[in-house]
Amino acid sequence: MIHIIDTADNVVAFRALAEVTKEDFQALVVPAIDNLVKRINEINFLLVLDTDIGNVTAGAWLQDVLIGLKHLGKWNRAAIVTDTEEIISFTNGFSYIVPGEFRGFRKVEFNKALNWVEGNI
Repeated sequence: MIHIIDTADNVVAFRALAEVTKEDFQALVVPAIDNLVKRINEINFLLVLDTDIGNVTAGAWLQDVLIGLKHLGKWNRAAIVTDTEEIISFTNGFSYIVPGEFRGFRKVEFNKALNWVEGNI
């Protein structure tokens, strides 16, 4: 399940809870990102993982990859907020292989992550 986090107009932000499915991505994430690209021509994205990575289905990961590829040149800033060190490290390394800045943050750094994605720091 994915919930939208209310934030600045230049950001799409989500919280993942329990099981995250392909349908969650198709219903909320994909339209929000498409709309953001239409409005500001770039993507500033925040995802808080309040679920175990094993609760994200293969279909959800595929949708994540597809939306990333669809808008490959539009990524500006993306933050993943989690307490899983491997995901933080993976996210931090993502900037080396795709356009845009990607950073992993711990859950206690949520406000810092949000400010960074919004462009306030």
